[in-house]
Amino acid sequence: MSSILTSRHFFAMIEVMENDHVDFIQAQWSKEKPDLDTSPMGVIGRISRISRHLDPLLQQNYSQFGLNGGEFDVLASLRRSGHPYQLTPTQLFNTLMLSSGAMTNRLDRLENEGLIQRSPNPDDRRGILVTLTEKGIALMDKAYPAHLANEDQILHALTMDERETLTDLLRKLLVSFEQTEQDNGSTAT
Repeated sequence: MSSILTSRHFFAMIEVMENDHVDFIQAQWSKEKPDLDTSPMGVIGRISRISRHLDPLLQQNYSQFGLNGGEFDVLASLRRSGHPYQLTPTQLFNTLMLSSGAMTNRLDRLENEGLIQRSPNPDDRRGILVTLTEKGIALMDKAYPAHLANEDQILHALTMDERETLTDLLRKLLVSFEQTEQDNGSTAT
């Protein structure tokens, strides 16, 4: 449960908080166009800038295991699916929201590395199953804890209460996007 701040605590917290680049941009716009509400820029600008910081930090961790982010996602999807760590390409596609071409390329590379195996699907003569190999399981059993430790380090500036609050707010925003996509019959890539 998130903590409730009194206005005195909130303003004390703001005083010690440093301004970021988005604050600078908003201040410029407020000076030039004081009639415009720049508060959406405060949220979207920060999400965008944080995303640019996250990608290389996450990739640096994946690289320690000879993977890129997409390959990690495929292996993680298989590992978290439970024994026998097996999914159809369609199930992977739906989980990861990839094009079939991108999925095929990832699967080819992972199979060449001995991390997955493709085999005929006994329930669908036209289909295949993608299974995590013992080597893939062993890799993910090392890579996933390192991934979580990396994410924890990335979020070190936030308290647990702040993380929970941010998680709740981001979930609310993400659900609104996903609901709109579902209502429109489309998916994001």
